[in-house]
Amino acid sequence: MLDPSSKSGSDEHRAWHTLDGPLESPVITLSEAQDYVRATLVALRPVDVALEEALGCVTSERIIAREPVPGFDNSSMDGYALRAADTVVAPVQLRVTGAIYAGDPSSSRLSAGEAMRIMTGAPLPLGADSVCMIEEANDNASGHTVVIGRTIKVGEFVRHPGDDIGVGQVLLEPGVVLNGAQIGVLASQGLESVRVHPRPRVGVLSTGNELSGPGFALGAGKIRDTNRPMLLALLRESGFTAVDLGISGDDPAEIAAALRRGVDGCDAVVASGGVSVGDLDYVKTVLKDICEGRARWMQVAIRPGKPFAYGIAGRNATPIFGLAGNPVSTRVGFEMFVRPALRYLAGRQEVQRPTITMVLDCPMERSRDAKLHLVHAVSRLHDDGQWHVESAARPGSHLLNAVASANAIVMLPDGEGVGIGGNVSALLLDLNASPPKSGH
Repeated sequence: MLDPSSKSGSDEHRAWHTLDGPLESPVITLSEAQDYVRATLVALRPVDVALEEALGCVTSERIIAREPVPGFDNSSMDGYALRAADTVVAPVQLRVTGAIYAGDPSSSRLSAGEAMRIMTGAPLPLGADSVCMIEEANDNASGHTVVIGRTIKVGEFVRHPGDDIGVGQVLLEPGVVLNGAQIGVLASQGLESVRVHPRPRVGVLSTGNELSGPGFALGAGKIRDTNRPMLLALLRESGFTAVDLGISGDDPAEIAAALRRGVDGCDAVVASGGVSVGDLDYVKTVLKDICEGRARWMQVAIRPGKPFAYGIAGRNATPIFGLAGNPVSTRVGFEMFVRPALRYLAGRQEVQRPTITMVLDCPMERSRDAKLHLVHAVSRLHDDGQWHVESAARPGSHLLNAVASANAIVMLPDGEGVGIGGNVSALLLDLNASPPKSGH
């Protein structure tokens, strides 16, 4: 397994990932399928990205401060710049010799018994060592004098060079997911760009003769394409760049052409449908050809989402994910395989969503079938400090609306289920979706 901070995306570093396994495989566990995908991945080659485009990207190198912040002595308050020694015997009246504003050159000078009106951020005039804030100063109507009512200490309300950042200070290490404040820190150094692992571009293809896009009346036997809009939105929600590859019918040549377009223009491709055992399930076979043997069709011991195809194609070993076509299965496949892999490509150290032990407020029944059941649920943090599963979605891989409000996926192990009050492990999809609930 490669380090996600790897700086190379070259064929030499990918060559050992060639997949020689059979197209078909026996049923394997979820972790085996995830490990199989992970073993093929290398973080995208670092590039320079403009600061305004870098939010959520991962740094690929150490960043060292080259300028002090602040760069000069300046006032942290609106008030009067003065010499602290002149206020030892307070109250004292000082002569006001002028005013200095943020952005003014710092060529002004104070002598004994003098003060200058100063604004927040303005450079301290030469000779001054302190600031009295405006609320503690009494200036006369003429503005020519000011009375300081107390003794001011040396350095009061003065920001000194390097208070925040010193030259040579390590600002960011490799592997940091950039947030807004960190981008502000980089801007404080005069940087226009930063070297990061780029945000993956991901092509999305829906397959199936039965699919109809928006804007068309449904013909006999047709259904709306929900997977492609959902996947495009999930990709954007996860911080990736989504590329629409459209809808392909159940035609091997058409599917192959669409997947190749994706491989040529994207860092990864996700297709839904065509990976089961039907007569027209061509994605898994097309994938084997496009990937030149570096592909595998898997039967994963999960429900929903059991059929899964995966391969790497082209000189950049672009990953292609073939997800089961029922919409809930597609949603599960995205969470179990696609999103973690894309985060790895993006240089993330943590690729999985947080897994939390939750208490069941509703029973989760099931029968033994040697599969891990992945159940969408609504969860909430209760006053007892524990996450509770308050409701579970109706089972059915076609019931997308039933899972649309879920903020967790419960991983229900093989067995007879878990009753009220029992503990389950769950992936938390949205930490902010459910605020704490009172009364528990």
